[in-house]
Amino acid sequence: MGIQLVPIGDTLRAALGPPKRAELLDSSPRSRVWRVEFGGERAIVKQIIGAGDHRYGASERFAREVAGLRLAARGPVGPEVLATDPDACVMVLEHLDDLGRIDDWMPGYADALARLHALTGVADAEALPAWRPPTAADAESFLALATTLEVAIPAGVPAELAALLTRLEPVGRYALLHGDPCPGNDLRTADGVRFVDFEQAALGDGLVELAYFRIGFPTCWCAMSVTGTPLAEVEAVYASTWRARTGRAIDPGTDIADACAGWLIRGDALVERAHRERVDQLARVPVQDFTWGPVSARERLVHRLGVVADTATEPLRELGELARRLRGRMAAAWPGLRPLPGTDTRPW
Repeated sequence: MGIQLVPIGDTLRAALGPPKRAELLDSSPRSRVWRVEFGGERAIVKQIIGAGDHRYGASERFAREVAGLRLAARGPVGPEVLATDPDACVMVLEHLDDLGRIDDWMPGYADALARLHALTGVADAEALPAWRPPTAADAESFLALATTLEVAIPAGVPAELAALLTRLEPVGRYALLHGDPCPGNDLRTADGVRFVDFEQAALGDGLVELAYFRIGFPTCWCAMSVTGTPLAEVEAVYASTWRARTGRAIDPGTDIADACAGWLIRGDALVERAHRERVDQLARVPVQDFTWGPVSARERLVHRLGVVADTATEPLRELGELARRLRGRMAAAWPGLRPLPGTDTRPW
């Protein structure tokens, strides 16, 4: 693409000089991204556009990403923001050299995720929107799924779900959340793992993103399964880094149950962002096994049901039993469902 088509206006030229050697890079439908040179130094130019997200406009997503990146730069756990042009929704970011594929990528990812979450506190309460938890409508949809599949709902489940929704409210929780910490949104650099694409950055409880390992990377097209020793090791890395940075201890074995249950009941976590908040995705599951990436909705859901069945602690004991029953019903109804692929399938 010619340099004249890269959206570098007078504001950015005044800050960085004239651009040279532009290269268009792959990006989501919500943005355009280029690698550009300014004064002999490479940088990333990203323009937020209106496509691909019906809930938030380009200006709001631009402001949210820039705010998240500036907070992440404290780590640093993201690229530095070099300059911005808010009128054009364009940001110029530090170019990070990705060192490429490594087989054991999860420890570095977990360490960086914990460092990201530890960067903010109550003083940053107005810097970003609060993380949006599942809603009563999500809980109702999950119960309706069980009814449709003719699975008996234990009597205490509605009350357990109501209490879960209250516990998941991010009130008083100010961890810097990436919002979409998917494999592929992390770069392995000489200074450690850095995250990119902060369009969904928010403040909340870091456990909802630590849960990605157990629950199968719920907002990602590349759903993957982490179990056994690798799961225990990577959660231990996160817990150690979190305690070193904040002085606060967590026990993923017990503390993560609520976050996993929250991801289970979110039907929108079965589809890509452009299709969220439009229809009841859980209601589609009994009649259509739709796909996102290489994994189907039923396969994602069966994995999540198994996780909640195994991790639900006393406040969610009956929900755990319902998850076990639903998983068995789905496995019997659709015996061809595959387990989620392992972490060696992650995109690079």
